[in-house]
Amino acid sequence: MGHLEYDWELPIVRSRLLDLAKSFTLVRYDARGNGLSDWDVGDVSFDAWVRDMETVVDAAGLDRFPLLGLSQGCAISIAYAARHPDRVSRLILYGGFATGFNKRKNVTAAERDRWVAMKTLMKLGWGSDDATFRQLFTSSMMPTATREQADVFNEMQRLSASPDCAVRYLDAVSDFDVRHLLPQVQAPTLVMHVRDDLRVPIGLGRELAAGIPNARFVALPGKNHIMLPQDPGVAQFSNELKAFVKATG
Repeated sequence: MGHLEYDWELPIVRSRLLDLAKSFTLVRYDARGNGLSDWDVGDVSFDAWVRDMETVVDAAGLDRFPLLGLSQGCAISIAYAARHPDRVSRLILYGGFATGFNKRKNVTAAERDRWVAMKTLMKLGWGSDDATFRQLFTSSMMPTATREQADVFNEMQRLSASPDCAVRYLDAVSDFDVRHLLPQVQAPTLVMHVRDDLRVPIGLGRELAAGIPNARFVALPGKNHIMLPQDPGVAQFSNELKAFVKATG
């Protein structure tokens, strides 16, 4: 059974990929602007990322398949599922959101100031040998990481994108808004989210599930946006995903 995952990945979660690959044929790719995909691209945007997914699916020869989206990849996956209901057999969303930061209501002035400051620090500190800034970002993504895991993630950030690409990526994601696409998703959908996610509050995951017809929502224990091997929700995430994909009807 084919299984496509939209995500940006790192060595820390290799165990999750290996776990999925034991049960499915797993296809994953780096989105444009980061990882092993081209960094120096003119168009870093939501529509470009959706087109890239369409290209990857066709190149991989996938006909009908379950689709897993993680974090910002959820919005891309939702758009693909809405545009291609004949291709997506099941949709699994983890740690996702329908609206990026710029599109969310009730954002305070202080929160906007912190957002601007983070972008400035990203531009100045992302590519530095000093990981001080990247550690701030890491702490919001996985606050319970070990020192070794945090060091790996800090270095991964530096190697995965240039400072300019990182800022452009953040700007594009902050303008995401797929609320109008949620009712158009026809595939059976499972939405999972960590209860105490510091990076993407669980309320945003609940909004996804509420907007997609007949979607099922599962709250997982933990605090990390990027799930680590030692996290309490790892086994439940794996079991829920596998049971959902293998279910009939």
